[in-house]
Amino acid sequence: MTHILAIDQGTTSSRAILFDRQMRIRDSAQEEFTQHFPASGWVEHEPDDIWGSVVRTCRSVIEKASLQPSDIVAIGITNQRETVIVWDKETGEPIHRAIVWQDRRTSGICEELREAGHEALVSEKTGLLLDPYFSGTKLKWLLDTVEGARERAEAGELLFGTVDCFLIWKLTGGKVHATDATNAARTLLYDIHKGGWSLSICKLLGVPVEMLPDVRDCAADFGETDPALFGESIPILGVAGDQQAATIGQACFEPGMFKSTYGTGCFALLNTGDTPVRSKNRLLTTIAYQFNGKPTYALEGSVYIAGAVVQWLRDGLKIIKSAPDSLPLAQSADPEQNVILVPAFTGLGAPYWNAECRGAIFGLTRNTGPAEFAKAALESVGFQTRDLLEAMEADWPERDPNSVLRVDGGMTANDWAMQFLSDIIGASVDRPEILETTALGAAWLAGMEAGLYPDRAGFAKTWSRERRFEPSLEDTHRDEKYAAWKRAVAATISA
Repeated sequence: MTHILAIDQGTTSSRAILFDRQMRIRDSAQEEFTQHFPASGWVEHEPDDIWGSVVRTCRSVIEKASLQPSDIVAIGITNQRETVIVWDKETGEPIHRAIVWQDRRTSGICEELREAGHEALVSEKTGLLLDPYFSGTKLKWLLDTVEGARERAEAGELLFGTVDCFLIWKLTGGKVHATDATNAARTLLYDIHKGGWSLSICKLLGVPVEMLPDVRDCAADFGETDPALFGESIPILGVAGDQQAATIGQACFEPGMFKSTYGTGCFALLNTGDTPVRSKNRLLTTIAYQFNGKPTYALEGSVYIAGAVVQWLRDGLKIIKSAPDSLPLAQSADPEQNVILVPAFTGLGAPYWNAECRGAIFGLTRNTGPAEFAKAALESVGFQTRDLLEAMEADWPERDPNSVLRVDGGMTANDWAMQFLSDIIGASVDRPEILETTALGAAWLAGMEAGLYPDRAGFAKTWSRERRFEPSLEDTHRDEKYAAWKRAVAATISA
């Protein structure tokens, strides 16, 4: 028993990655699944697509690595957060498609709650804002909209879960209905200070507490897989939401350390230790990880569109064939053109939290072409990251503004984008040897709990940098470019 299986269930695909005893990647398998957009601003997944892709990739990677299930010590799970699934307690049948974290259909519900004066209560208990991003209002929508759902939920017939919870329930053959503290902290229903579901918020949203899962540490016993799935039972010993798993995988265990992950969106987390810092700049107070019942807190800034803007270049504008094509295209852009793209395709996240505004492009000329669009798309990710970091510095002055930003996620393979990121934030950017830090975080949780991997201090010593990007822009030029971005955002919001 020398391997850990990490399940990385993301927004557009599911992956299974095998890590060996030295925490090196042995093999991996990936499968994309269909995105559903039934209305403007709505995003859904078929739960069966999520489940099927997870099982197939797990089986595939075990076969590719020529391993037996008995070679796997444990499973770690990391997942797209805030996505909501409700299913029948007896049959496991979902009552509706999964409503994805990007979905904006509950904007009206959030606005009604704000106007009624409830945001202060929600923010105080959960560290979150009243925004469609989070699970609670999605769950309310399902209970209010799907015929008979509320009655069935109140009768104890339905279960709620984020994707990790749904996978645990399915993997264990319906024996375990549980989540971890990091995923619970993103539901809008969990009191991050008291460490339990908030009865007052559940009552406010009309959510029966009986349908909510048990909340456990990130490294804990989440049951064993049904032997029929992989040939024999494998214990599930680690769970964390994707951004918290990336924070763990980047070994950001000390207060003041921070990372930014670039997947579909961009998510920056700053470790604030055992102190939950209340943001005055519309950032989120959340749980970074929890061990032995003790949470470590973080400030988080969430941007909806990061890697997704490259997908837009590929699938929407069709000016590139694959994501790596964006690098040479951006490099060929006319340096005299200052085209700015505000990618508010599904609204703007932190620190603006505007669900209604939509994307805009500024600075077009007759000479603007695909290269300038690619450059503006990649720059938009750097600009949005600076928005988050400036808000963090304002909320937590203890953070050293010259500290290094650790980055991970698929988009970090783009050297041009990472150099611009360093330039626009005016700080060093470190890219690790293992870019799959989200899966690594989940694997370490399970491996540490199983006794295969070292403790936090030992794991932190294994972190290694592949490349450091240093800022090269003059301060004046950097500030001019950022000021132009801020003007573009203001114009987009007011349009």
